[in-house]
Amino acid sequence: MGEPNTRGEGGSTAGPVGASVATAADSGHEALIIDTGVPGPGGPQATKKIVSRSPGQLAWARLKRDGTARSSFIVLIIYILIGIFADVIEWAVGGEVQRGYPDLLDDSGLPLGYFGGMDWTTDNPSHMVHLLGVTPNEGNDLFLQLVFGVRTSLIVAASATVVAAILGVILGTVAGYFGSWIDQVLSWLTDYFLAFPFLLMAIAVIPVINSHIGDATGDVSPGKRIGTIIFVFAAFAWMGTARLVRGQVISLREREYVDAARAAGARGGHIMFRQILPNLWAPILVTFCLALPATVTAEAALSFLGIGVQHPTPDWGWTINDSTRYMRSDAPYLVIPGLSILALVLAFNLFGDALRDALDPKSSR
Repeated sequence: MGEPNTRGEGGSTAGPVGASVATAADSGHEALIIDTGVPGPGGPQATKKIVSRSPGQLAWARLKRDGTARSSFIVLIIYILIGIFADVIEWAVGGEVQRGYPDLLDDSGLPLGYFGGMDWTTDNPSHMVHLLGVTPNEGNDLFLQLVFGVRTSLIVAASATVVAAILGVILGTVAGYFGSWIDQVLSWLTDYFLAFPFLLMAIAVIPVINSHIGDATGDVSPGKRIGTIIFVFAAFAWMGTARLVRGQVISLREREYVDAARAAGARGGHIMFRQILPNLWAPILVTFCLALPATVTAEAALSFLGIGVQHPTPDWGWTINDSTRYMRSDAPYLVIPGLSILALVLAFNLFGDALRDALDPKSSR
């Protein structure tokens, strides 16, 4: 007696004796049809058992098959781990992110050696490795500046995007479910905020807020400055999520399971956030992932313009701003931070696109 085959979409593979598995897909729903051998008169009798797979399991399977998703996810994990363990990396390297090494600079303030002072040995006046060289004028280790810059960018981007997503989900859900004048007011508020050009508003609002939260000398602590950036970003980034959620809620609020919840005496809050909202996690997750790279670039742009994070707090935008003065004499000082931002933003965008395709039941990927 030969071994039965395990058949999937587009082919078959050998499976365990007495069992075979086939998959079927229809409108984004997929099931596993398992043939099992049950003892009976004259030999094993075949029976079938259907095991369904949830949309989340289907999306995960598509993501695992997508090479772009895997590659971009690995890059994102590397960046996240660098940001989390920045202090450990600083200890391992043996340097200090805020410490300058003037002995590694020439009389004009430029790094000694080649490629911005790169030195992968400890045979130098600082007695430490400088993987990416040092910065002109002050002699800070560029590698540590970028490592702690990752932390700053990810803290600002993740915090602002999470707050904006929560605000947009709440307002969009309330507007879509209740409708009537509540929907009109919240829709007007959304359109009102969309009318403001974000970058210009950030340039105008952030200095005003900082002038009110500074100390007696007008100085603003790094924590307060970062908090201001997060607040302004969140205040002007919730509208897209709110519009998306509102439209989805309007299409779901008349479904049978919602009517059944009303008939059972469920309150509006329970229906909105326990019945309707769990069915919207896919578009919300995609919107969140695609909003993160936009926030990273916006934060870097504001720091480049002198409005966001300020020196000596490590930040990619400020680093690129400072490097423009040394474009010809120390090109690696400009190129390396630029490539770092490019890699992070590209990884976020590619993973967001792959996630959107994986969550789309009609996608062929």
